[in-house]
Amino acid sequence: MSDIKCATLKGSEARSGLKFTEALIFERSVKGRKGVDLPPLTQIAKEDLNSMLGPHARNAQDDLLLPEVSEPEACMHYVRLSQMNFSIDTNAYPLGSCTMKYNPKINEWAGRLSSFASLHPYMPEDKLQGALSLMWDLQNWLSEIGGFAQTSLQPAAGAHGEFLGMLMINAALKARKESRHKVLVPISAHGTNPATAAAFGYQVTPVSMNDQGRIDLADLRSKMDNDTAAIMITNPSTLGIFESDISEICRIVHEHGGYVYGDGANLNALMGKTRPGDAGIDVMHFNLHKTFTTPHGGGGPGCGAVGAAASLADFLPAPLAAKNAQGTYYFDYERPKAVGKIRSFYGNFGMMIRAWTYIREMGCEGLKSASEFAVLNANYVRARLKDFYDLPFETDCLHEVVLTDKKQKQFGVSTLDIAKRLIDYGIHPPTIYFPLVVPGALMIEPTETMSKQGIDIMCNALISIAQECENNADLVKNAPHTTTIKRLNEAQAARNPILTWTAG
Repeated sequence: MSDIKCATLKGSEARSGLKFTEALIFERSVKGRKGVDLPPLTQIAKEDLNSMLGPHARNAQDDLLLPEVSEPEACMHYVRLSQMNFSIDTNAYPLGSCTMKYNPKINEWAGRLSSFASLHPYMPEDKLQGALSLMWDLQNWLSEIGGFAQTSLQPAAGAHGEFLGMLMINAALKARKESRHKVLVPISAHGTNPATAAAFGYQVTPVSMNDQGRIDLADLRSKMDNDTAAIMITNPSTLGIFESDISEICRIVHEHGGYVYGDGANLNALMGKTRPGDAGIDVMHFNLHKTFTTPHGGGGPGCGAVGAAASLADFLPAPLAAKNAQGTYYFDYERPKAVGKIRSFYGNFGMMIRAWTYIREMGCEGLKSASEFAVLNANYVRARLKDFYDLPFETDCLHEVVLTDKKQKQFGVSTLDIAKRLIDYGIHPPTIYFPLVVPGALMIEPTETMSKQGIDIMCNALISIAQECENNADLVKNAPHTTTIKRLNEAQAARNPILTWTAG
């Protein structure tokens, strides 16, 4: 355990450290101190300012409630805040089912190229040939990776892609003059799956799993009927387990005239190895941030591209990027069955550039290797931790492994305690208490970008915490000890957030 360095501050030491940090950050303002040197505001300048503000001039204040600090102090403040944050560029995020992985910097270089970044969507098509060429490539590449007839890049996120998929299924049923009222959702699927089905007014019918953590085919057969519009299936599931009966599942649903929606969030385990469309998936969203290394989170733009088999491809929204016989690219609006646009303009183009760059750089073999390393890394974590944490399923995992706190509960330690203690080791906690079908779940996804050394550091920390639970449970139950603030009341923070700072 020589590579583990972990402080164990507690009690008054941790609290005094908190006060010191707060004083440095929030209480540095001194009246009259400033970080800029502006000329005095003359009477003429004030009149000009009031003229520019017009009717809003009465709202202008002579004195603003802002901290008065020097430029170095302002710089220190923001740099210090950045150091308190957790970054994928400084540590790994073993965040199961969210695939938080390193984004190659070449993606950012490509996304910032002025020839792309300065484009405007209202420009004529003959001025957008480079962008259209990239979109056309990406559509086709994703279709090939997923085994689909066509792909739309419009959706702005994975959940948006789910919305589009169900919109297309509705349109297809309407074209068949059918009205169906039920959607099947396995209990091991992503939570967005039942939420999306419910948003469309469908009765959500859960499908149980067997003792291997896979969909129970007998339960599926008993619930699949001619009133079922679709099944929404996450494969691999949130348990990190591959649905080995996927082809039979699709056959059962198709036999009754239903459609199969595939949640592609876990494609990180499959690309280059197998294609969902080949198994019978009718429509599926790709999370470009999870699989193809575009930025994830932070409220920024995303892309939840949707691929469709021939059964639903005609219902994809217009426009799609297309190329004529002369090799000229254009936007194809001639799609009479399209469900209509679901996103302003053509989607989040900056994310398309980044995903195109990644796929172009990796190539077929590189994408395949990424899946292989993601699966290898998760199974290595499983092998190292299975003797220290409970393993709810003996089934081999793919890209992520789910453990539980069953062994630690005998010492009064919970999954939340383990996650908080992991912060003291400088490691971001994994997903906890999800999937809901596994009590006390710890879901770990190392992704393909973690090295063996990095995984060993994480595993050593978790093994050390398991030993702490036996020998000093209070140390774990009161963690974290080294952060700026102690444990938050997360439920209270979500329900009654304090969004403004008030001078003390």
